[in-house]
Amino acid sequence: MVLYKLADFEPNYRDSFEGQDINGLGVYTQGSDEKIGSVTDVLVDEEGHFRYLVVDLGFWIFGKKVLLPIGRARIDYNVDRVYTIGLNRQQAESLPEFNERQTLDYDYEEQVRGVYRQPTDYTPPVEASTPVDALAPLDTPTLTPTPTPTPTYTRDDYTYEREPSLFGLNEQENQTLKLYEERLIASKRREKTGEVSIGKRVETDTARIAIPIERERVVIERVTPADAGTAVSGREADFREGEVARIEIHEETPDVRKEAFLREEVRVKKVVDQETVETQETVRREELDVNSGNLPIEER
Repeated sequence: MVLYKLADFEPNYRDSFEGQDINGLGVYTQGSDEKIGSVTDVLVDEEGHFRYLVVDLGFWIFGKKVLLPIGRARIDYNVDRVYTIGLNRQQAESLPEFNERQTLDYDYEEQVRGVYRQPTDYTPPVEASTPVDALAPLDTPTLTPTPTPTPTYTRDDYTYEREPSLFGLNEQENQTLKLYEERLIASKRREKTGEVSIGKRVETDTARIAIPIERERVVIERVTPADAGTAVSGREADFREGEVARIEIHEETPDVRKEAFLREEVRVKKVVDQETVETQETVRREELDVNSGNLPIEER
């Protein structure tokens, strides 16, 4: 069983007590109204149930802090007091000192509970069925009834509920009516609304390019010389059969090849747009209905 300080367990605990704080309240003995100290802290269990009040016994034992089970305390906010039930000075001296730096284990709590289990006074009960005239005379030996033995507990089976005298609240003196209300709790849930797929595809196009080329051709010109018709000697007139003139003809042909070039870059990223959406829902709240008839009621 792990215990926590109230402020560590619930920092806003004062909101549950309408701003009232138990820390600092004076602690008095019930009946005699003798002040014995003050409350310095409250210890709660894992579920937030009050289990102990930390009491500084400065008026009884200077500098000593002890634990007071909540079932042995009665809180009265009307006079800002805490009254102890059945705690005497002898028990206070027997209680182990509380140190915030020490671990509150089962053994330590058993020392505390063991002190409070000791009866401060014990009056043997008289059987209701025994007639008054049947009681033994003063000179007749009588048997003293044996007190009911205190139950034994072990580390494995102990629960606070088994000792209501130490940890149960007095319902007649501490009646609590809890009023609940509903509140809207805003949270966000991340959902996938779609998907954008970005890829590449290859498209084909017909590209045209103009290339100037050169072609050679043979032009045969026949001209009449100025001395046409003039007789020539036999030596000049060289008649040879099969004489051929050869001329090479060239032309250019287009040579087209393809090269790849970087055209552009496409950068893909996500941006987050923020907006505020409003929603409404019907919530319930409990209000106090007081039916007192003609009795005066003071509401604080």
